[in-house]
Amino acid sequence: MIAFSMKYAWWKPAVDWKRPRVLMYHMVREHIDGAKFNKLRVKPAEFEKQVAWMKAEGFHFVTMQELVENWGKHPEKTVAITFDDGYLDNLENAYPILEKYQAKATIYVVVDRHDRDWSTYKKAHHNSGELAREPKLNDQQVQFLAQSGVVEIGSHTLTHANLDKLDAVACLSELLDSKQLLEQLIGKSVNSFAYPFGIYSQRDVDFAQQVGYSNAVTTNEGIDGINPDFMQLQRIKISGKDSMFVVKLRLKLGKRA
Repeated sequence: MIAFSMKYAWWKPAVDWKRPRVLMYHMVREHIDGAKFNKLRVKPAEFEKQVAWMKAEGFHFVTMQELVENWGKHPEKTVAITFDDGYLDNLENAYPILEKYQAKATIYVVVDRHDRDWSTYKKAHHNSGELAREPKLNDQQVQFLAQSGVVEIGSHTLTHANLDKLDAVACLSELLDSKQLLEQLIGKSVNSFAYPFGIYSQRDVDFAQQVGYSNAVTTNEGIDGINPDFMQLQRIKISGKDSMFVVKLRLKLGKRA
């Protein structure tokens, strides 16, 4: 019992519920036996449990743009669900659940996302092609989601680049060109951005602001306070291996203790 308490710190008081929670997901699909990236795969039944629980607990769902535009004015238990990369299962499996529970989400789309093994951009030995084989949203599906009233489309760069390895010109292109191409595709302003791999520098933050994003999310775990840096917002990671108990705890505390 002591070890359990130390690991999960369930006894700690909740972070003020007036502070919005931003959740980070990738895929909503069944696990693959022996696969490396099953942490990125939340099973559809588990995702529905999570969204249904939030709905029952009175959470207020917003997109990232809505979150930033109304920061400080949201009711208690405001939550922004986000998905990185642009996987097909976000439409096939997550969208019907979001629609069912009248929940909103932001999907950060990689523009050049098909047949691209971006896991190697972080670590060269992650060259199994596992993420490259995952079906991605096509352009028509991105357009559908953008017009749904449920999903905001954000940018996740042109190629899911490791920005840390790029010179200034290439970095600026990844940020600006992806924004413009997505805006042309969906006919709406793209204001929200996610740093690939959560790897970025102050240069990249400055560039993101310079090209016109109003907000950007990191992979830094936590819950932001009253006066956050909107270009470096924290998120709560939801793993495909998390139990419902752990998910509730993460929403309470911002991270696993």
